[in-house]
Amino acid sequence: MTDIQALSNETIEQQLANVPQWQLKDGKLYRRLVFDNFVAAFGFMAQVAILAEKANHHPEWANVYRTVDIFLTTHEVDGISVRDFALAQSIDRLISS
Repeated sequence: MTDIQALSNETIEQQLANVPQWQLKDGKLYRRLVFDNFVAAFGFMAQVAILAEKANHHPEWANVYRTVDIFLTTHEVDGISVRDFALAQSIDRLISS
């Protein structure tokens, strides 16, 4: 049993203001990133993997050459939770650093 709960649609819409590069897609938080090349994209994914492991919250993602698509959802609650927004903000900080 988890104490995490799915956020309401209203709360999700409010929280999206804190992560303006993210959007809702297929009921998940979504962001597409395009890097200069494959090595940069893969290096970014390795950094996110470390963040995700520390948070014990892992993204659904795909990488094709220099593009990384990230989907965030909390499977335990079958929806979006505070964990997803926290990881999105961590990912955004990685990108801006």
